[in-house]
Amino acid sequence: MITLIRPTLAALILCVLTACSKKSEHKDYSNVPTGHDHSAHASHAHTAPHGGTLVEIGEHAYNLELLRDATTGKLTAWVLDGHAENFVRIKTQTLELVAMPGGKFTPLTLQAVANPSTGETGGDTSQFEVQADWLKTTANFSGIFTVEIKGTKFEKVEFHLGK
Repeated sequence: MITLIRPTLAALILCVLTACSKKSEHKDYSNVPTGHDHSAHASHAHTAPHGGTLVEIGEHAYNLELLRDATTGKLTAWVLDGHAENFVRIKTQTLELVAMPGGKFTPLTLQAVANPSTGETGGDTSQFEVQADWLKTTANFSGIFTVEIKGTKFEKVEFHLGK
């Protein structure tokens, strides 16, 4: 029986080596579209679902959308996936931002927003809000935040709101 296996195995190995040694027979699939080109991330942008400003978290891992309402002085934030298409719930009651309007460090504590229609609760939600009177008049400011999403902590993420 061993004498039958050896010739069969040798023939199989010879076929594999012969087929793989001819490079011209191999097709190059590197340029075939796969639905989403991750090599072009630096040259494409996603659209914020609520018309706010998207802040990338990690390397295309997540986004935070920030939307300022000048009338009410409310700042709303939504945690989104890397393509800004789906909401991502995080398990926290607050989202802490440090804004710097006019170069002055100003802490903002955004509270978790429950949404009965999606089942989101305070402590398990994708939406956070805060109201501050200075947000009514200050359209342009920068800041930083730290957030933990699905067990990964993203620290000192920078953002800029306004033009």
